[in-house]
Amino acid sequence: MHFKIDHPLLKQKLTVLRDKNTETKDFRALASEITMLIAYEALKNIELEDITVETPLTEFKGKQLKNDVIIVPILRAGVGMLEGILNLVPEAKVGFIGIYRDPETKKPVTYYEKMPENCKNPVTFIIDPMLATGGSIIATIDILKKKKFNNIKVISIISSPEGLDAIEKVHNDIEIYTGNIDDHLDERKYIIPGLGDAGDRLFGTK
Repeated sequence: MHFKIDHPLLKQKLTVLRDKNTETKDFRALASEITMLIAYEALKNIELEDITVETPLTEFKGKQLKNDVIIVPILRAGVGMLEGILNLVPEAKVGFIGIYRDPETKKPVTYYEKMPENCKNPVTFIIDPMLATGGSIIATIDILKKKKFNNIKVISIISSPEGLDAIEKVHNDIEIYTGNIDDHLDERKYIIPGLGDAGDRLFGTK
């Protein structure tokens, strides 16, 4: 199940993000802001539990998060989204999954895994700017489920229809939140119109 977030500010920021003339510093700031807007919607149905606190005047019965929130950026580009969601949930724990796409086979190759331990009924958010073929995200979901992280959501800045279909065929229990669903993948498996290589644009590499 996927959700395209429709917000005027998101559309404006995505346009600037796509612009090839947007420099690294601005690209990084925009990616963080866009992530925050998408994450706000992705967190909308998170469960709460009762808590009582003391105000300066009296007792107040309020709410706190019921579950641990786990954020899992897919290295390396997912790191560029981390600050945006941590601004909303600073108490969240962070895991890391390192995956790259083999240039010949276009298949995902996992090279690093590190997840938090002793989590309380975790809600896990995979973050990756570009949901292209879906291969890296499917591999990450597989890893997380093997580690008993079963309540999983995905946040991407831009997605392809092909990638969304691929994930939903294998993991139809996963909610995917994205800023836009672009037109298609080209022969190199790049999203069109897309924004180029998100990792390179985030970190100033080529």
